[in-house]
Amino acid sequence: MTDTKDPMIPDGQVTPIDTDYQVGQDNVLISVGPFGLDIHNRVFAISAFAVIAFVALTLTFQAQAEPLFSGVRGWLTTNLDWFFISAANIFVLICIGLVISPLGRVRLGGTEATPDYSYLGWFSMLFAAGMGIGLMFYGVSEPLTHFSTSFAGTVSENGVRTDWAPLGGAVGDAEVSRRLGMAATIYHWGMHPWAIYALMALGLALFSFNKGLPLTIRSVFYPILGERVWGWPGHIIDILAVLATLFGLATSLGLGASQATAGLHYLFGVPLGGTTQILLVVGITALALISVVKGLDAGVKRLSEINMMLALLLLVFVVIVGPTLLIVTGFFDNLAAYLSYLPALANPVGREDSNFASGWTAFYWAWWISWSPFVGMFIARVSRGRTVREFIISVLLIPSFACVFWMTVFGGTAIKQVVVDGYQQVVEAELPLQLFSMLDALPLSGITSFIAIVLVIVFFVTSSDSGSLVIDVISAGGKVDAPTPQRVFWCLFEGLVAISLIVGGGLVALQAMAVSTGLPFTLVLLVAAFSTVKGLMSEPR
Repeated sequence: MTDTKDPMIPDGQVTPIDTDYQVGQDNVLISVGPFGLDIHNRVFAISAFAVIAFVALTLTFQAQAEPLFSGVRGWLTTNLDWFFISAANIFVLICIGLVISPLGRVRLGGTEATPDYSYLGWFSMLFAAGMGIGLMFYGVSEPLTHFSTSFAGTVSENGVRTDWAPLGGAVGDAEVSRRLGMAATIYHWGMHPWAIYALMALGLALFSFNKGLPLTIRSVFYPILGERVWGWPGHIIDILAVLATLFGLATSLGLGASQATAGLHYLFGVPLGGTTQILLVVGITALALISVVKGLDAGVKRLSEINMMLALLLLVFVVIVGPTLLIVTGFFDNLAAYLSYLPALANPVGREDSNFASGWTAFYWAWWISWSPFVGMFIARVSRGRTVREFIISVLLIPSFACVFWMTVFGGTAIKQVVVDGYQQVVEAELPLQLFSMLDALPLSGITSFIAIVLVIVFFVTSSDSGSLVIDVISAGGKVDAPTPQRVFWCLFEGLVAISLIVGGGLVALQAMAVSTGLPFTLVLLVAAFSTVKGLMSEPR
């Protein structure tokens, strides 16, 4: 059940910010044939130019692109892994601090505001925000990879570790390797990423619902920048948000294309390689465009509901036909393992497992941060009426538990197949194919693999559509009802960026761009967290 009241009008007491700025006052209206555009002239122009230039240069200099992307990703994750790990720790600590402090009593939307959605509806949407292409791609492959590298133990050359095992590994010990592998996976999908999303979402919700500012990233910085937030400092923040979101989405779309290609090859013999992936991106972007034109309720909402049902169906099927007792007990055992290994996994300095810390953790944190404007805006829009305490506890715990259960079901089943059943095909398969190899050892593998491909494709469509909406809101100066052709533009260019990255270096290129745009936005998010706390301190409780 939803409330038809204007969400931007507060209920009860708030401390609004007094500003003369009007949403869209810096926008320009342009007619392009039969289409009208309503865009923030500087944010849209600079963001669009940067994206078009990137696509053109990557496609023109394909041979030079791959080593360049590989070098950028390697340098950033190797030299700045401590920065990404430290930043994520800070976000978790701020969230915990807000929960236990009196600021937790502040209500989003005013002291008398009531939630727009029931707990069940709200939790479902938080759950949906966390279930994406990433869980499909990494649900089997990440726990299995960490288990295998831990089991193989550490390898050193000239005193430097060259293996990818988390922490010190657990050579030859299958049970400890399983616990360490699952703990490392949960670390990447649990509290830390959801703290990143929670703080971005909290800032957007507070400054929109309580302070009366536009629903855009720059609004969060008002306590620090004041009226300058409507000038170039704000323009730069919003441009970084657009680019971070676009390249973060392109990374996910590229992963989805590689997995869908692997699944189609596995089931129907479709050729592997970049050409098939590019054709998939083109086809799925076309579906996303249809969804964009249909609108939020008819497009994204309906597709999300279909996907949730299919994801739940696949999850329940694996629980029933897989090692059911092992999954149920494993869920609690994996949580315990996560808590016991967490201090060591979250340590930013003096790490011996540099490949794991830089290649896995630093990449993940940059990727999550690049997604934060997108997921944060979605969470903010559905969380009006909640207290800060209720909001943070729910955003941190509900999706985290969902991710832990998903990884336990799919990753735990695959590890059991290797250790107990001696099924080596799943561990020998390429990363995008490991989900399908795991399903192949279970009944009805043809049907479940086809459902998995459909899930990846529909996640692809909903991510592209929702991402286009968020980028469009930011590039339209906070207008949530900007003309549809603008969303069409961003949807097309998400597909083009994904294609450019596939052509210019595949997975390494995708990861390089997520890390490159995640780095400056990490600085933005650290300042935004401070600004959000400052904004909360002036609110009635």
